[in-house]
Amino acid sequence: MPPLPGAELVRTPVHLYRYLLRCCKQLPTRAMQQHYQHAIRQGYNSHTDEDDPERIQLIIQRAISDADWILDKYKKKLDV
Repeated sequence: MPPLPGAELVRTPVHLYRYLLRCCKQLPTRAMQQHYQHAIRQGYNSHTDEDDPERIQLIIQRAISDADWILDKYKKKLDV
């Protein structure tokens, strides 16, 4: 299950970047939000030269599944 509605609409790196930043808003503390926003920005900048469409789609799929895992992890901690 994707962390936010609209994950299936992510097709480009810019869409992914904006989607992941929206996911950060669901994190419980401002410090966590800033940490993951920084990590997203770093990841985006490090892959700006990627031009293989298949590789880009793999990166998008992996990033969405990682975001789901992270949000699920913090949700479970809050439920305990």
